[in-house]
Order: sequence, then structure tokens, then C-alpha cells
Amino acid sequence: MMMAHDMATAAKQINEPLKGRDILCFSHDWSGDPLSKTHLMRVLAKDNRILWINAIANRMPTASGKDLSRIYKKLKSFTEPVREVEPNIFVLNPFAIPAYGSPAIVAYNQRTLVRQVKKAMRNLGMTDVVNMVFNPAAGMIAGKLGESQIVYYCVDEYTAFTGSAALKDIEEKLFRDADLVVVSAEKLFEDKKHFNPNTHIIRHGTDWRHFRTAIDGELEMPADIATLPHPIIGFHGLLADWVDFELIRKLAEHFADGSVVLIGKTTVDAEEKIKVLDGIPNVHRLGRKPYAELPAYCVSFDVAINPFVINELTLAANPLKVREYLAAGLPVVSTDIPEVRVLEDCLVGVDHSDFVQKVEHALARPKPRAEVSDRIRHESWEAKIEELRHLMTTRVN
Repeated sequence: MMMAHDMATAAKQINEPLKGRDILCFSHDWSGDPLSKTHLMRVLAKDNRILWINAIANRMPTASGKDLSRIYKKLKSFTEPVREVEPNIFVLNPFAIPAYGSPAIVAYNQRTLVRQVKKAMRNLGMTDVVNMVFNPAAGMIAGKLGESQIVYYCVDEYTAFTGSAALKDIEEKLFRDADLVVVSAEKLFEDKKHFNPNTHIIRHGTDWRHFRTAIDGELEMPADIATLPHPIIGFHGLLADWVDFELIRKLAEHFADGSVVLIGKTTVDAEEKIKVLDGIPNVHRLGRKPYAELPAYCVSFDVAINPFVINELTLAANPLKVREYLAAGLPVVSTDIPEVRVLEDCLVGVDHSDFVQKVEHALARPKPRAEVSDRIRHESWEAKIEELRHLMTTRVN
């Protein structure tokens, strides 16, 4: 027979989901660029306490300088105490060996991670915990932390990432074990729904108010872009191996009197591919910029691009940057991935030649920026949390 306390807890979970709860969030490093997980947790932190567990690696590191530097930082941060980085958001730096092919290493990681996370939970006095997993590597300890609910929030085809194939079994078990699975794209839904009947789509939101400031006329253009020749074709985001650098080269050559601006850090996997842009004078790689400054760069863009290659990873992607561009009122051109086709103001290039033509069209016939921004206003992160709460209210426990 269910005890009175358990009955009260169950009623609260159904009637007031994700309010007054303790939430574990397994995600990327908090210090990284704000991603969908960051925005969702910031909304949830208004009504809940969050223990954010920094990234458990999804792939084996390489011998590159960037990976070795990351390993050093991870080892150093492991000694740091749990800290409150924003109201109600506490960050834990866990230690784990980034390898999944060996049962012995997986077992070691399970023991070590469970011990670290449970200690942090005890120190924070966490009870009645919801485990929200965004990082599939955390599937190896999901259900071992005394959590009352497991939500797997899947936003990518993770095993299609370079070096991540060994995660397949861990992630598939997580799909099956979760009380609720949320995916961010139609293709993810079609590919994953057979694992768990309680699988649903919640597409990404956008930090609309932040990017809307690009239209207000009060932002000063950053010095490293202010004097570049127009038209400026802009990109912000991770310069990874899923970016079509050959397409970017063709854009730069076609718009030789203008500028192609790339904002973001280059991943280890893309370092060779991006060399195709070396020596092209109107390609400007400005590096990673603080999130707070991105709207100011958007002010200078004449058109924004999402130049993804077409593969299993990108076909299941829902690129957050496209909604951010639209919130800034920009004309947007993307390669042909399904999730951009649901966005009214995003032009789609079906191949390289068509992409270049679509950029020409966007430059020649720009829509009023305020109108473009207004049409994406309802896609807020607050609205996405309400969708999640609705799913958790209506599902049968």
C-alpha cells in the first residue's frame, strides 16, 4: 500500500511537475556556450534547484593540443567544490575516464560517478529528484542515483558524432529506461520512438529578448566587424566537422567584394577541413565571442547562414542558431535539413549553387527585420518548459 508521503509526492509530480523539485542535469560544461540545455535550466531554476553535472566525455580524446588542454582543465576542475553559479544552479565537475568500449572501465565510471553525484546531492539536501539527462554518456548511471523520475532529453544523433559510436548501447538502454523521452527534431522522433512509447517532440526555443536587441538600434557594432565591406554574410556557432567549409569557400568567392564572417571556436575534428578557407582574403574568422555580444554582431550581418553538410547527424539536428538569427530579424539561408523547413522566414538551398542563389535573393529582397523577429517571438524557452510540464502532467505514471 502506498504511504501517505509517497501519495503526496506522486500527486505533486502529476499536478505540479517541475515546480519545487530538485533536478539533476547531465549536460555540457556550464562554462561553454549557452545551448538549449542552458536556457531550459535557467527557466527551471526559477521554481526548482538544479545540480548541473559538467560534461562526461562522449568520445575518446585525441593527442591534439586542444584535447590535452581540455583533459588538464578537467583534472584541475575535479578538485573544485560544488558552486552556485546562478541562483538555484549548482555545478559539479565530475571525474570519469572517457572510454566506453571496455566493460571494466564502464563499471569503474559507474561506481565513481555515482559516488560523486550522490555526495553532491547529500550536501545540497536534495530529495525527490528528477534526473534530466541531456548527455547520453550519463545513461550508465541513470537509475542508480535514487531519482524518482528520469527524463532523457535527446537533441542530437549522438552516435553520429565523430568518435562516439561506442555510446550506442548505453544510449539505447537510456531510451528504454527513461520515464519520458523528449526529442528536438522529427527525424529523431521517427528514429527513436520504437525504444520508448512515451517519446515526444519539443522543438528548440530561442532567447528572443536577447537577440531582439539587434533591432533596437542601441547596440554599437564591434570594432572587428564595423569596417568590413558589405554585404556581410555571417555565421555564429561551433565550427565543427558538420559545417560545409567548401560551401563557405564558394560563398566567399562569389561575393568577393563582400565579407564572410565566422564567429565561433574551431573543434579538433574540423581543423583540417577548415584549411580550405586559408588564404581567402574576405573570409574573417573572428573566434569565439561572448554570448552577450552576439546580437551586436548580428546588427552587422546582411544575411546569416547555416551551412551544414547533409548527413545522419545534421538531418536529425535542430540548429539553435537559426532561431537566434530570426529573433535578430536577419534574412537566413540554410542547407536542406528538415527542421529549418518548418520556419517561415528561413530560405533553403538544396545544393551549393542553389544556396548561393538563395543568399542573392535574401540580399536583394530582405523582409522588415522587426516582422521577421516578431514571427519567432512565441518560440521562447519559457514556452518550451510549459510544453515539458504538460507532457509530465498528462503522461500516465
